[in-house]
Amino acid sequence: MATSEILLLEPIADLGSEGDQVKVRAGFARNYLFPRNKAVPVNRANKKQVEALLKAREARETKELEGANKILKKLESITIAISVKTGKGGKIFGAVTAQNVIDRLSEEGIVLDKKQVSMAQAAKTLGKHAARIKLHRDVVVDFEFEVVSENPIEENEAEA
Repeated sequence: MATSEILLLEPIADLGSEGDQVKVRAGFARNYLFPRNKAVPVNRANKKQVEALLKAREARETKELEGANKILKKLESITIAISVKTGKGGKIFGAVTAQNVIDRLSEEGIVLDKKQVSMAQAAKTLGKHAARIKLHRDVVVDFEFEVVSENPIEENEAEA
């Protein structure tokens, strides 16, 4: 397979950040990266761009890290409760997923992407649960939330 060595002009998932020199298949470079101005072929003239791109990359990463730390401080200062409908004995209808956590946090003014929030498994019981929130590659927080019932819990007649 033919490969091309290219210089990335912007961050591309699973490939690299701006200023990185990477080898990719020639067709990917020719048909996707070059027409969309996401990369340029490596040659002596383009190597001068590397320094400027690395400075831009450093500035972007610093800004992203500062933003992640601001969101981290907000997350540490708030606690959320997600209310769900329950049946007899406090059994939840459905489950609380990462999307429910994202929606509830957006009500508090913290906007997150679905890719940033992960849960080991959906919350299917009342009580405290945890979700891992990845704000930046260096900033990861385990966020605790509580699942509460919207309506009063009725005891099962069989248990009483």
